[in-house]
Amino acid sequence: MSFSKWIGGGLGWAFGGPIGGLLGFALGAMLDTWRGPDEAPAPQQGPRQHTTTGGDLAMSLVVLTAALMKADGRVTQRELDHVRQFFMQQFGALQAQQLLVLLRDVLKREIPVHDVCVQIRQNMPHPVRLQLMHYLIGLAHADGHVDRAEYDLLRRIAHDMGVSDKDLGSLSAMFRTADPSAAYSILEIDANATDEEVKKAYRRMAMKYHPDKVAQLGEEVQKAANEKFKKVQEAYETVQKQRGLK
Repeated sequence: MSFSKWIGGGLGWAFGGPIGGLLGFALGAMLDTWRGPDEAPAPQQGPRQHTTTGGDLAMSLVVLTAALMKADGRVTQRELDHVRQFFMQQFGALQAQQLLVLLRDVLKREIPVHDVCVQIRQNMPHPVRLQLMHYLIGLAHADGHVDRAEYDLLRRIAHDMGVSDKDLGSLSAMFRTADPSAAYSILEIDANATDEEVKKAYRRMAMKYHPDKVAQLGEEVQKAANEKFKKVQEAYETVQKQRGLK
C-alpha cells in the first residue's frame, strides 16, 4: 500500500471531520511533494465518500496510534522505534516511512479521541473497526508490556468505536500466547461451554474474522486480517486437543 494507490482510489471519508483536521496539512504537503504543486488536489472540508478505503484505515491508525503513544503523558524514541518496526512489519518500508511522517505531525497536536472514534464508527464497517483494534492492540504489545494507561485507552477507543467488550477480549487474547485460557477467550466462550457450543463459537468467529471481510482494503490489510483468522483456527485446535474433539 502506498500513497499512489490511495490517490488513485481516493482517501474517502478520512479527509473530513477530526481525522482530516489533524492530518490535512501534513498529508497535503506529502501529496504536493509526490505529485507536484500543480497536480495535487486540495483537501476538501467534508467527507468525499462513505466507502472505506485502505487510506481511511491507515489515517485512522495513525491518529489513534498517536493517542496511544501519548497515553502515559510522554513519547520516547523507544516508542517511536517500536511503532516504526510495527508499521514496517504490517505495511512495508515505504508505507511505514510515509505513516511515520504523518505520525510525527499528529503527535504535536491535541487529539480529540472521542470525536475521532465517532467519525470512525459512523463511516467504517464493523469488520474494519475490528481490524483497526487488532492493529492497536498489537502495537500496544509491541514493546512486551501494556501499561494501565494504554489498557484504559484501548477500552475507551473500543467503546467509542462500537467494539464490544467480547470483541476486545477476543482480540486481546490473541496476544496472550502463554495464557492457557486464551483459546476460550478468542472464541468468546468460557471453559464450561459444551462441545457443541465450542463448535458453534468457532464457526461464528471464523465468519466474523474471515479475511474476505476486508478484502476491499488491499493485500496488506487482508494479510493482517488473516493473522486474526489463524488465531481463531489455532484456538479451536487447542480446545479440540484439550477435549479430544474431532
